[in-house]
Amino acid sequence: MNSTDNGQSREQEPSDIILSVKDVSVSFGRSSVLEHLNLDVYRGEILGFVGASGTGKSVLMRTILGLNQKQHGNISIFGHDIDHATEQEKLSVDMRMGVLFQHGALFSSLTVLENIQVPMREYLDIPHSLMDELARLKIDLVGLKPDTAEKFPSELSGGMIKRAALARALSLDPDIVFLDEPTSGLDPIGAADFDELIANLRDTMGLTVYMVTHDLDSLFAVCDRIAVLGKKRVLVEGTIDDMLTFDDPWVQEYFHGKRARQIVPNGSSRRKSDRVQSARQSGPLLKEQG
Repeated sequence: MNSTDNGQSREQEPSDIILSVKDVSVSFGRSSVLEHLNLDVYRGEILGFVGASGTGKSVLMRTILGLNQKQHGNISIFGHDIDHATEQEKLSVDMRMGVLFQHGALFSSLTVLENIQVPMREYLDIPHSLMDELARLKIDLVGLKPDTAEKFPSELSGGMIKRAALARALSLDPDIVFLDEPTSGLDPIGAADFDELIANLRDTMGLTVYMVTHDLDSLFAVCDRIAVLGKKRVLVEGTIDDMLTFDDPWVQEYFHGKRARQIVPNGSSRRKSDRVQSARQSGPLLKEQG
């Protein structure tokens, strides 16, 4: 099953789709990683993207971002078919996306402030003093102390690195952020705090979040929908309840296994459609206010 024929009901409208992956195939040499994969991401949602190790989760994310070449299919972002977009349209799309790479990927020779300013320097023509001000606002936004600005990545804890990398991902006030294993390497308290931060940012900024993760707590706590990658395509996408009832050995083992939190279907799994709607309504207003 893929995102168009898996039988899951949706409340979203087609006009809410901000990222559409259609019939995409990716290979490296003779090794096929993704085949005819389909996936839609909706405005204001937190989508958790899961799958067994080595199935191609990060490959798909990097392909969406244009870092990997696809052999077949189409990717549309904000209504723009990337293959046929003009250079100006591609630039506009790039500025509306933020990325938190696995392990943070901060530049070791730059301070936190300078790391956050990297996208500003690449895309914006603004005074240095304004860049400093905006970067410090992002540091505060992700819950870091002001003096973190002058620290280097080697001076930060794992949780601080994740937050600094998130601040960089938010530096241009994007509409969608891509998170690659954002809670990996964090202790349970740190991971829970980071999940709460992501949810709060989505609600207050109107963000859409595409999150590659193995963290079951993140899936249960903050994700509105989940998409499962397997057999080189999206096996199923839907809510936690959909995952619990989907008839596939890996999906059943993952969501019912020893490490999975026991959830009563239709009971304790979180319902956040009202939060998604709130994010959709507040997002444009917040953008206009600066």
